[in-house]
Amino acid sequence: QKVSVEVLEHLEHLALVDFRDAEGVQRLQKAIQFADQLHEVNTDGVEPMDSVLEDRWCLYLREDDVTEGNCTKELLENAREKVEEYFVAPPGNIPLPKLEERETFLQGS
Repeated sequence: QKVSVEVLEHLEHLALVDFRDAEGVQRLQKAIQFADQLHEVNTDGVEPMDSVLEDRWCLYLREDDVTEGNCTKELLENAREKVEEYFVAPPGNIPLPKLEERETFLQGS
């Protein structure tokens, strides 16, 4: 199954992974082929689970006791960049190629 440039770009932004070379695209295509096998599993009549532990007869939950708080100002002092009361994360850890470059290496895969 071929991967479109748009899907590739979307996945790069979501995963912060560089699929710029043919090897990266091949890995992605193999992962998609592997995941496609799940469509072959018959799930008719199988109810979705709320938790993988829902068949346990007793789940113990601890009390949610707040022992510290009101430290937003101190936490935000650690931020390199912030907007209002939020940390600003980089858009990605990789330089993304231009659209023309992506089309070139996708055609080769």
